[in-house]
Amino acid sequence: MCGLTGIFHFQNQSKVDETALIRMRETLTHRGPDDSGAYISKNQKLGFGFRRLSIIDLSSKGHQPMTTLCSDGTLWVMLNGEIYNFGELRHELEKKGHSFQSKSDTETILHTYEEKGLDAVQDLNGMFAIALWDEKKQRLWLVRDRLGIKPLYYTIQNGTLIFGSEIKAILAHPGFKKHLNEEALFHYLTFGCCPAPMTLFEGIKKLPAGWYLTVDKNGIQETQYWDAMTKLRMMNDELRNNDEYFVEKIRSILKDSVERQMVCDVPFGVFLSGGIDSSTNVALMTQARGQPVDSFSVNVKGLPRYDEFKWARKVADIFKSHHHEITVGPQNLLEFLPTLAHHADDPNGDPVCFPLYFVSKLIRDSGVIVAQVGEGSDELFAGYDQYRLVLNFWKTWWRKLERVPMPLKKLLFSLSKITNHPAYDLHKEQLRRLASAEEFFWGAAIAFSEFTKWDILSKNFRQRMDGRSSFYVIKPHYEKIDAASPDADFLNRMIYLELKIRLPELLLMRVDKITMANSIESRVPFLDHRLVELAMQIPMDLKLKNGISKYILKEAVRGTIPNEIIDRKKQGFAAPITEWLKTALRDELPKILWKSKIWEADLLDRAAVEKLVSDHQNGRVDASFRIWNLITLSLWFDRWMT
Repeated sequence: MCGLTGIFHFQNQSKVDETALIRMRETLTHRGPDDSGAYISKNQKLGFGFRRLSIIDLSSKGHQPMTTLCSDGTLWVMLNGEIYNFGELRHELEKKGHSFQSKSDTETILHTYEEKGLDAVQDLNGMFAIALWDEKKQRLWLVRDRLGIKPLYYTIQNGTLIFGSEIKAILAHPGFKKHLNEEALFHYLTFGCCPAPMTLFEGIKKLPAGWYLTVDKNGIQETQYWDAMTKLRMMNDELRNNDEYFVEKIRSILKDSVERQMVCDVPFGVFLSGGIDSSTNVALMTQARGQPVDSFSVNVKGLPRYDEFKWARKVADIFKSHHHEITVGPQNLLEFLPTLAHHADDPNGDPVCFPLYFVSKLIRDSGVIVAQVGEGSDELFAGYDQYRLVLNFWKTWWRKLERVPMPLKKLLFSLSKITNHPAYDLHKEQLRRLASAEEFFWGAAIAFSEFTKWDILSKNFRQRMDGRSSFYVIKPHYEKIDAASPDADFLNRMIYLELKIRLPELLLMRVDKITMANSIESRVPFLDHRLVELAMQIPMDLKLKNGISKYILKEAVRGTIPNEIIDRKKQGFAAPITEWLKTALRDELPKILWKSKIWEADLLDRAAVEKLVSDHQNGRVDASFRIWNLITLSLWFDRWMT
């Protein structure tokens, strides 16, 4: 896991400014404290800058940018992430006559590209952002992994492409002038993140998960090389409803994924909450290693609802892990906020960034460099209670309401607006979607619905956004799955949408940015693309069999972890923003909003935001997620736009 950045003057006569390139590179030191490198092409049209966190092949031979002389010319590559199947790739490439100079996974990309060109990406199992320069073709290739585990941002300025692992690297280039992307902000308020390819900076995009760019003198070509639905194959009904088939496939892939993702040349460990996913990671890692692993947990002081120590300790005791713990409180959150503002240049509205930061710091302070996490499991196998509740409501009410004549739907929505009590906002939004012929499910972490969002926008901003709706962000994804799999059940349509927005741009980016803030690499074995492709074929009756969340995964890990861990009530990884907004930080957190310079931009209606905070603090409604998103937005604005 590292930081990469670069400049390519693909359609102008400029030459790379080495001073600017180095300045861009050094903004990413936290991502790669162990080594740095740079390369400028022979014609000085392209420049690569790299910061290295040494994970595999700690020698100087793992230095990046990396090159090798190939039969068709010189290739240069930078990799942020890991290629987990590099051993198998290397073995096959050596049989074809390729000679390797290092033991690094990065080098396999060069040789695989030499063999297959752009199709090389199909052979890679891993998490990655890749920049590869083909000197002979004078072509730059930028790739983001299938699930979006690693980020990659870019901008085009007068025939020059500037890119980086984080936006701050692009901002360090003297040719980029920052301006607010108001439409992206409009959608950020809905999703708590910016859906790809948007960012809050006008002109800066992020490469969507499963896409790559090719750039040469003729311009830029965008290509989607993988999608969760592209590998979908037809299965007969007997197989689709065969518990044993899916149980065995999940066991096999998950075991292999955990083992692959343990490959490294530095100390490694695991995030442990005591839930199914992290406990499975501990069990399979211990089994593969043949000895105990290091495990890490975080707890919130004085709030039993957020206590993860009880179950984490139980799992640590069962598998004899070397267990480490940290407890955080309100003061820790206040101390963390400036750090969040700096590292979240692509802002993230998930409050879990807070406890995640401190457990990541504990990991690094303990001498561990790589840690596995359980991200993705709840999305793939329907682990959230919200999925079950949404599905039940859809079955019971929504399908019937969709058949109501449109004039009556619009009348019901109009009547719903008679009451102003915030407790009814959710029902109003549901009726609004009905009256607008929109999809019922927009994601499992919606901050502001369309109904509530317009209330907190300033009058001028509302006018500038007139005619826009965040529904148009999700609509293409629903159209894609409907075209690829018209018979997909409602749950898999929900999960597909989660794989497009919430998982890559909220959850995985919180893991990437916050762990890298502490210079550690996080790995996500539940997001091996083979497991994702399998999960998308599992019908909802096996994911939520008899109303049991994650039913098929639970059956797959029985015997690997104890039943008391599998069958206990789910306790999600969370932060106590709801409580602290009312108690310990009742004044301090809203003060961040009131003092922000975001009000000078005339984007938000202050009276409406003050009412929102008051309604939450006085128990009229739980608006903590919405308020936290406004706080993170104001932190971002003050750090990056002033």
